[in-house]
Amino acid sequence: MQPFTKRVVEIIKRIPSGAVMSYGQIAELAGSRRGARQVVRILHTQSHIHQLPWHRVVNAQGEIAIPSEEGNMEQRSRLEEEGVEVSVQGKLNLAKYRFNPAPADIMGTWDNLDPDDVDQMV
Repeated sequence: MQPFTKRVVEIIKRIPSGAVMSYGQIAELAGSRRGARQVVRILHTQSHIHQLPWHRVVNAQGEIAIPSEEGNMEQRSRLEEEGVEVSVQGKLNLAKYRFNPAPADIMGTWDNLDPDDVDQMV
């Protein structure tokens, strides 16, 4: 697994119940300001393997971005079960529900990375 992917997985694992982060927010915290699409790919391929709380990730406008009706409804349902209010249009209040971890707190989760990966971290 690439260092960026490892960091994204660790960040997503840390999103607490009842909170969300955006794809871009996760990408920037993991070291790639323009890596939001990579976060989407990682969620798609790694969520099941790593038991990621994929439903806690939304787009920059605070909207559920899953195009399929089934996936969209599942994300909405999971968020609502955690107390997140989601509008009929699939939008939530980022000011209220956004998780904003300090970069230093997240970087502490990367202690288990291979020593060769450390020099690639931001």
